[in-house]
Amino acid sequence: QVQLVESGGGLVQPGGSLRLSCAASGTIFSIIAGGWYRQAPGKQRDMVASIHSGGTTTYADSVKGRFTISRDNAKNTVYLQMNSLKPEDTAVYFCNAWIRTVGTSRGYWGQGTQVTVSS
Repeated sequence: QVQLVESGGGLVQPGGSLRLSCAASGTIFSIIAGGWYRQAPGKQRDMVASIHSGGTTTYADSVKGRFTISRDNAKNTVYLQMNSLKPEDTAVYFCNAWIRTVGTSRGYWGQGTQVTVSS
């Protein structure tokens, strides 16, 4: 059974930084792609950043130049480095990963971690 566990969220002042981690556990052959999404109260869940097996990355326009997604294949972990944080970045951040496991490849979601940007 595969699980994704996020960590690293919290309260930070505007202009500050946080690094989110998403660790995958279980029987994992490979992480095909990983991504971060966020959902603010009353809003839909939107893609923030994604990274694919070849290292290709994509970002939402609102975070380009401020956020960086990366992965450590040996640790089955995907990271999101968030710099120059703004109040509008406040949301619950969810990790998503497409994982090759026993007998299948499918997507998984983490439980979410709260990020609050406020003075």
